[in-house]
Amino acid sequence: MAFERLRDAVRGRLKRLRGAIGLGLTWAAGWAPVGAVVGLVIGTSGVVPAGIGLWSVVQGNTLTFAALGFVGGSLFSGVLTLIEGRRRFDQLSLPRFASWGAVGGITLGGLASALMMWGPGLVALKLGAAMLLGAASAAGSLTLARKANDRELLEAGEELVEVGLSEEERRHLLGRPDQIGRVPAGTDRP
Repeated sequence: MAFERLRDAVRGRLKRLRGAIGLGLTWAAGWAPVGAVVGLVIGTSGVVPAGIGLWSVVQGNTLTFAALGFVGGSLFSGVLTLIEGRRRFDQLSLPRFASWGAVGGITLGGLASALMMWGPGLVALKLGAAMLLGAASAAGSLTLARKANDRELLEAGEELVEVGLSEEERRHLLGRPDQIGRVPAGTDRP
């Protein structure tokens, strides 16, 4: 009995870890192209010291944004588990989700700036991009999770249709057959 509980606990933790890594990779894939654009803007704006080529600025920002996206997505998954607990996706508010993502994005952007991960040039642009990316990534994550959840429910519903109901179950769920579709007196049809 104790072994089964331990096994289930380990499986649950591994499932959450896989989810955190998956969300981190998803965020990294979304953040990297934005980092490239930010690097392009910074590289062509003339604020980069001489001797640093455009490709180096774009590549550095792309890798930094991807790394921050991975860390942000992974941490967001953990914080979400702590804050929202066992709530279902349909119970979560999209604006609240996006707000948590924005807070995480600007926090990561500030940390990257403090640690000099980004290098020179337009720190406000980078912080703003990180905040917007955090909000958009969180909102997108919730939207995708809801769609995946809806698809699972639809697939489960198809299996239930295949099972079918007995005549007695149908009467129990739907009421008396002679009452189905009738409107009580004194009420209007919608």
